[in-house]
Amino acid sequence: MGKRIFLFLLSNILVITTIGIVLSIIGSLTGVGTYFTAGGGIDIVALLVFSAVVGFVGSFMSLLMSRWMAKMAMGVQVLNPDKQTLSYEEQQLVDRVYKLSRAAGLTKMPEVGIYNSREVNAFATGPSKNRSLVAVSTGLLQEMDDDAVEGVLAHEVAHIANGDMVTMTLLQGIVNTFVVFFARIAAWAVSRVVREELAPIVHFIAVIVFQIVFSILGSLVVFAYSRHREYHADRGGADLAGKDKMIHALRSLEQYTSRVKEEQASVATLKINGKKHTSLFSTHPDLSDRIRRLEAK
Repeated sequence: MGKRIFLFLLSNILVITTIGIVLSIIGSLTGVGTYFTAGGGIDIVALLVFSAVVGFVGSFMSLLMSRWMAKMAMGVQVLNPDKQTLSYEEQQLVDRVYKLSRAAGLTKMPEVGIYNSREVNAFATGPSKNRSLVAVSTGLLQEMDDDAVEGVLAHEVAHIANGDMVTMTLLQGIVNTFVVFFARIAAWAVSRVVREELAPIVHFIAVIVFQIVFSILGSLVVFAYSRHREYHADRGGADLAGKDKMIHALRSLEQYTSRVKEEQASVATLKINGKKHTSLFSTHPDLSDRIRRLEAK
């Protein structure tokens, strides 16, 4: 799931920054949508409306792009049994995802894909339950046994069934609204301390800088939510594949983590297995804690 969150946040930052720049340029040229008062102050209500529009449009655009962006960024090869001849292993992977999806109550099967990577990883993404993708790395298929693979797949299908991407989008829209709002307040304050003829340029540049900085800080809220949802997906995976298989999958990930090189561990927040310790920028809780919670269930 870590890659799903990373790609979603990256596209979100790019989208809201682009939208904000375009709307700022249009506002400066036409006066439409401006949130400045005649005296050079800020109309708080107008700015809040502007921020909400940019924030939620950016968030939903990122959601709509999520499946396409994941395929492009990760080089995912989609497996379609109706349009291509699959190997035995590929057909087995598709059949497992479909079986778990039906058990989860999904009416439309997710796309299933494989991407070439030595890392042990898997993720699910997509704008809705009916337009979703489950992708696994070649490294995961090589490193894990059948029961562990099924546990990982059940975890990812649970994310889809829980509607995590849509909930994430709504949360990101709220975060975006505050990011856009406070970035422009801060930029306005900075522009007030420079010469009047430089104020528009300073404000324009400051908006971009503050928006990126506040977006990174706002991602802490998204990461915290992501860690919370991992426990739910673990429970969902246990319901779909069986508690023993879900615990076995997490233990297999834990064993893999102990073998990875130090340079690989340095980017572990982007991986399904997470770090050995939980940080504010981690998308996943400790594997040991996830295992304990499942065992206590």
